[in-house]
Amino acid sequence: MKKALSIAGSDCSGGAGIQADLKTMTMNGVYAMSAVTALTAQNTTGVTGIMGVTPEFLKQQIDAVFEDIRPDAVKIGMVSSAELVEAIAERLMFYKAENIIVDPVMVATSGSSLIETDAITTLKHKLLPIATLVTPNIPEAEILADMKISTKDDMVCAAEKISKNYGCAVLLKGGHSVNDANDLLFADGKSQWFIGKRIDNPNTHGTGCTLSSAIAANLAKGYDLAESVKRAKDYISGALSVMLNLGKGRGPMNHAFNLSGEFLREAE
Repeated sequence: MKKALSIAGSDCSGGAGIQADLKTMTMNGVYAMSAVTALTAQNTTGVTGIMGVTPEFLKQQIDAVFEDIRPDAVKIGMVSSAELVEAIAERLMFYKAENIIVDPVMVATSGSSLIETDAITTLKHKLLPIATLVTPNIPEAEILADMKISTKDDMVCAAEKISKNYGCAVLLKGGHSVNDANDLLFADGKSQWFIGKRIDNPNTHGTGCTLSSAIAANLAKGYDLAESVKRAKDYISGALSVMLNLGKGRGPMNHAFNLSGEFLREAE
């Protein structure tokens, strides 16, 4: 069985972060593991507290995974401090990790900031150069590319700029009122559009975490980058389409929408 590791923050409400990653990886057919960067107190309405782990303890978690059940892919999500970014980069380089997906989580769906300013600089120079793929949304790509993105052509320009500056492929997600649900993959000097179906569902908590984790799972299973992106987009469309409605704010999607069997039955 293929394995994938999520290095990210915990979401106690279960819709994003480590919890979403583990659900997604499991549903996409790989054995899921985690290294927690921070505990967060959050729900569908916002983030009320963040408690980061120490860099040394994060290293111990990563060591524990790689020394026993080496992952075939690694997804990196919320990393709030520069010291934690450096710890991750150092350990992944030490183990020569493969299929590294960086979801540069900077702001939660609710609008709450999740990363310190100096951590963004460190992420650019320490993590992106060792990444296989980075998956920014429009606001995150504007920070990484240092430019405003308002059109489809802007997306192409920003993705190319990020890829050339940091040496990784880029999946620029086209939500946030730009280009509807269409995403742009820029890899090996070429761009490829993935046309998405806009689903009228306001409950989008954890969509970025879910997409990047699904891509990591598919890379772990041996699919190439473009096919991994396609399969991940199909999965997230399915999870949104079932219209799960939980919480008072932007709720989570149903990661287990395609699960069926004996162990799902409720008491009669």
